[in-house]
Amino acid sequence: MRRGDTRIVLGLYRSSHAREFLEAALNLGVRSLDTGYNYLGFTSHRTLACIANDLLSEFTVSTKVGFFPGFRRTEHSLDPGRLSDAIEKSVEDLADTPEVVFLHNPERSLIGLSPDAGRDRLTAACVVLDEAVTTGLCRSWGIASWDTRSLLRVLDRFSTDMIPIPGALMMRVGLLAESNVLDASEQICVRFGLGVDTRWGMNPFGGSTTNPIWDTVNTRIFLTPGQECLRVQAAFRVAYDLPHVGRIAVSTSSVDHLRDLINATALDIDEAIITRYRQLLRTKSVTNGDRRLA
Repeated sequence: MRRGDTRIVLGLYRSSHAREFLEAALNLGVRSLDTGYNYLGFTSHRTLACIANDLLSEFTVSTKVGFFPGFRRTEHSLDPGRLSDAIEKSVEDLADTPEVVFLHNPERSLIGLSPDAGRDRLTAACVVLDEAVTTGLCRSWGIASWDTRSLLRVLDRFSTDMIPIPGALMMRVGLLAESNVLDASEQICVRFGLGVDTRWGMNPFGGSTTNPIWDTVNTRIFLTPGQECLRVQAAFRVAYDLPHVGRIAVSTSSVDHLRDLINATALDIDEAIITRYRQLLRTKSVTNGDRRLA
């Protein structure tokens, strides 16, 4: 069994929940799982406990709360009571204490609110997660945000003593993330005093490794010379520095792909090129609006 790799988190949003795949991930050195209350049709926690209860102690497990079953489709809510119930149900179904519980895309329930109303709703939600740590339902809590720009607009209404401080931020990363998303994520991390080890990345490939862009763009230019790798491997390694994060949650059901990503973490990037790329992104963002790599 390979020595544990703490930089890669196996995200279960699209990954297989099969025991064989979890065993393979362990053998490759993956030691972190990330799931959510709503994953696998709201059955991810029960499924993990059923098929791999004896394996879960080998992983640190993070999960998320914020999405709930609705009348005809999944709905988002920051209602404190619903969040509290979801955390308790998550612990019950997992039969274990999650390492981290993330507030899942809180910006979804802040759209259309006045700044003060958004501030109050976010505060109440964060208090629930902070209390979950105090009562032992999880070891720490964080915020997972798909659109950190929207979240930052609400946080601009806060002073640092007005809201519980999360212990982690999960954010979009990589070459296909918009420039102002990268900047907003970094600003939030600074606001909360979150170091690189508590910064989590997600969506490093913009949703798909089969996007034709990965065959078109030579992502290896971001690496120091002389390194052989696939373009998706280079893109994955670069994602750790766009913006700087300590770990990345990635979904896959392919053992070979997971192995490639683990190997990619050993690649060396050219920091000067990364810095230049960020400067170019900001220039384009100001002059033309946010544009993705093309």
